[in-house]
Amino acid sequence: MRILAADIGGTNTKLCICDEQGKLEQFQEYATESRQGGPHVMSRLMDKLAEYDNFDAIAISTAGQVDSEAGFIVYANENIPDYTGMRIKNMLEERFHKPVKVENDVNAAALGEAFFGAARHLSDFLCLTYGTGIGGAIVIDRRVYKGAKGVAAEFGHIVTHAGANSRNVAQPLFYEKYASTTALVQMAGKVDPDCTNGRILFEKIKQGNSRLEQVMHAWVDEVAYGLASIIHIFNPSAVIVGGGVMEQDELVRLVEARTKATVMESYRDVKILKASLGNKAGVLGAASLFFR
Repeated sequence: MRILAADIGGTNTKLCICDEQGKLEQFQEYATESRQGGPHVMSRLMDKLAEYDNFDAIAISTAGQVDSEAGFIVYANENIPDYTGMRIKNMLEERFHKPVKVENDVNAAALGEAFFGAARHLSDFLCLTYGTGIGGAIVIDRRVYKGAKGVAAEFGHIVTHAGANSRNVAQPLFYEKYASTTALVQMAGKVDPDCTNGRILFEKIKQGNSRLEQVMHAWVDEVAYGLASIIHIFNPSAVIVGGGVMEQDELVRLVEARTKATVMESYRDVKILKASLGNKAGVLGAASLFFR
């Protein structure tokens, strides 16, 4: 079976043909132009999909909360304006007359890792991606657990800090505010304004910048605090961590060490594994929806 798979991100969209062995053909990547809104994103996607032929079905991985049964966007934030409510499955089936499946991007990445990547020998695991925010997925018996309304695993919104507003009333401060890549770059920027992304930050650390290294360790603590809470709830055998910043082996080792030092002793056999599929995880996971 040949699946035409797309992974719609806030910055870039990936497209390819995928078969049941995970072999990718005709891979391309283009700018999503997400700030122009959901209708523009879908119009552009359909034009790109029309460039392909000889496929049996279409699989979509996308940012936003997804009703995967009906194939529409339940909620999308301001990164893609006017995307909420977009009925992707209906639009694509009417245009291409092929079966279509739609999944949230982090859920798709988790399925990609389950079928073709770091979790292919695991039946149950958690997956978190660290980027602009923090995305999450729960995989049980190699299927994504969705929750009552299909939007479970918003790990980025667990509360790891308590703050106070102007009336001195406690308000929740979420995990992703402190442990996303965005948070790391903001922390680093206060020490060195030249640190505008993770790549620059880690290059400076490798050059011996001790102050930025302290920032990194403080951020690793924040990552570990959230992971500890999640691990204590789910008791998983493994947690897959992804996102561009987590492509560095040494950083993943630091996260694992700090997390194991934070959790209760009976939970310390959990494995923290680096996602292995890079920017191909979304298209592979979306395609796997037809392979199960």
